[in-house]
Amino acid sequence: MTSAEPAQAAAAAVLDGTGLTCAKVRKIARDGQRVEVGPAGLRRAGQARAVVQRAVASRPVYGRTTGVGANRSVEVTDGGHGLRLLRSHAGGAGPMLSAPLARAMMVVRLNQLAAGGSGVDPAVLPVLAEALNRGLIPPVRSVGAIGTGDLGALASTALCILGERPWLDGTLPPFALDPADALAFISSSAATIGEAAIACADLAELLAATPVIAALSFLVVRGSPEPYAAAAQQARPHAGQAAVAARMRLLLAGQQIRPARIQDPYAYRALPQVHGPAVDAAGALDGMLTVELNAAAENPLVDVASGEVIHNGNFYTAALGLALDTARMALFQTAALSAARLGTLVEPALTGLRPFLASGAPASSGVLSLEYVAHSALADIRRLASPAALGSAVLSRGLEEHANFSTQAARATTESVARYRIVLAGELVAAVRGLRMRGLVPAPGPLRDAYDLAAGTLDTRTADRPLDADIDEAERLLPELGAS
Repeated sequence: MTSAEPAQAAAAAVLDGTGLTCAKVRKIARDGQRVEVGPAGLRRAGQARAVVQRAVASRPVYGRTTGVGANRSVEVTDGGHGLRLLRSHAGGAGPMLSAPLARAMMVVRLNQLAAGGSGVDPAVLPVLAEALNRGLIPPVRSVGAIGTGDLGALASTALCILGERPWLDGTLPPFALDPADALAFISSSAATIGEAAIACADLAELLAATPVIAALSFLVVRGSPEPYAAAAQQARPHAGQAAVAARMRLLLAGQQIRPARIQDPYAYRALPQVHGPAVDAAGALDGMLTVELNAAAENPLVDVASGEVIHNGNFYTAALGLALDTARMALFQTAALSAARLGTLVEPALTGLRPFLASGAPASSGVLSLEYVAHSALADIRRLASPAALGSAVLSRGLEEHANFSTQAARATTESVARYRIVLAGELVAAVRGLRMRGLVPAPGPLRDAYDLAAGTLDTRTADRPLDADIDEAERLLPELGAS
């Protein structure tokens, strides 16, 4: 055993049905952190198993002793029903889910099973953990769910566990998943929740970086700090607005500020009022996901306390979809403000510098192209902000007569966050260039630390040239800037 192995084992994430967060999902799914199943989770799963086995001996249980959907009243009389159910549902279309999103689904489902509401054989939990630790992912298509359960994705995963479908990127000995557990295993929106969790963690980082970049732009345009005054926030005490203004006061503390005008454009003056709601929406989404990540949301639900099996609608993710929709609409507002700040940075009347922060011969274009990039990304964010919750569907011979499309909301949020990263990166490139051209270095403090990081990384050349590499580099800086 190498010296690194004990440390790696100690760093394993314990999944036991409680305490899973968006940040933890991202660390396991994207960074490959190892996992292990907590004893409490295995115990809960075992207790639920005992309850459901008693229940099926005395009453009909949906999906175990009956068919599913419109076949809910059809009695199952043979042992092959479960496997047929998995095979029939393991379909989809479109490209495969990316490896991080497929892993996020597995993380979420493993933790949900450990919450003890499914009745699935607890022996399958370590199998899922081993698959994650070996870097295996199931072949899951990206199209096929509408917010009422990721049945296709999880059925494909179950077939991999059984050995009927090959895992991607490796192998695992087949596990004899009980056919009676088929519906219980796939009765979850784990793929949707997993994707939403990663998007939420990424969004939180970018929203934290935004005031830092805005403060750098503020110095370039010689803004006024009056809008961030505590008295102004106390007069209208919304939590997110107050938090953003307080962050700006902290970032600008100790800076040599001589406002160039009595009142700034909205891009600076209304920053707390626009960015604050995005912070609030992201916080609400994080809270929503914290519940979802640790919930026993199966139908039917095995309630160990009462010894009952309860048919219910907890699989339905309308609340999550609405939270995702709200976050995207709020994100568009603050993204538009970042694009507006970029517009101020190329305006000589506001910066005292050359148009487009150009250098060299007259009519040089400088960072002009950044505006086109920002507004291209902003157009995508606007398009993606359309509420997915406005859709609906009628399926399964009219029995399932509603849908919330939280799956589409999660996918749109992933794409929106990626575009917002581009918008912020463009503003950062321009702000750092503007400060360099003014010969201005922020006073010591968190803003100086952020500037040193960015200025020490971004290209110093100001001659007209392609800026795509600058944007890429700025994107990579954003998580660390958010921690400033």
